[in-house]
Amino acid sequence: MALSCPVKGLELDEKTLALIDSDNDGRIRVAELLAAVAWAAAHLKDPAVLLQGAEELPLAAINDSNAEGRILLASARQILANLGRKDASALDVAGAADTAKIFAASPLNGDGVIPPEATEDPAVQALIKDIVDCLGGTPDRTGSIGVTAAQVDTFFAELEAFAGWTAKSTNSEIAVLGAATNAASAAVQAVRAKVDDYFARTRLAAFDARAMAALNRSETEYLAIAAKDMTITAAEVSGFPLARIEAGRPLPLAEGVNPAWAGALARLQADAVAPLLGATVTTLTEAQWTALNAKLAPFET
Repeated sequence: MALSCPVKGLELDEKTLALIDSDNDGRIRVAELLAAVAWAAAHLKDPAVLLQGAEELPLAAINDSNAEGRILLASARQILANLGRKDASALDVAGAADTAKIFAASPLNGDGVIPPEATEDPAVQALIKDIVDCLGGTPDRTGSIGVTAAQVDTFFAELEAFAGWTAKSTNSEIAVLGAATNAASAAVQAVRAKVDDYFARTRLAAFDARAMAALNRSETEYLAIAAKDMTITAAEVSGFPLARIEAGRPLPLAEGVNPAWAGALARLQADAVAPLLGATVTTLTEAQWTALNAKLAPFET
């Protein structure tokens, strides 16, 4: 849309008119023109420089005797630096309007994303990278990956919650084995699903003895393994029960266990059962298994 100026006898180029048109309605009114003149008088050493028709505004023309003028001069120099013209002595309208190029050269480009290169402090750079690793980063307008204010707030909120949990976990009522509690919990979690499965099967066997064969897996499944070279792998038998299913039978932790789970059951006995239930316990009843989980529940939650 062409811009028109109602001030008789005043000729302004289209770029200048567009800058003065504060309400973007396509027309320049007296109030807008007077505001532009007042701004120029306050920020330029000699406002008449604008009437020379030059394509560029010399930096030396900016009135840096007041705070606003100094900010304007610093901004002009930053724009030139971002445009790759750090040593230039004048700024043209086209360059000042090329926001995409200006922001592309600056890590702090007003898009709300802070990339690691926005700071020269190694510690802050490391923090930004940690937040990106934990929460995922956000690309800024230049393609760099950084973090937003919301992500920073989330990171520190979760960090505070983790610190609080860590502090509580040192409580003897929670960390029942002190520093060894984590190993005990890991050992239990590694076999929890399979041990629960084992005791569910023993309860079903107690309910109806006719289910015994199915609960121990079919003979044909064992025949399929026996027909191969007898190099049993975990993949072949890991889906089988931990041990032979019988009504009410405790879970053995060493003898007669599924080879695929022998190592995990050994860790369960060494890291959790022995320190919490006693070193002489080599089989687990369902009641003991429930008690073991109850002792570690506060630590896991």
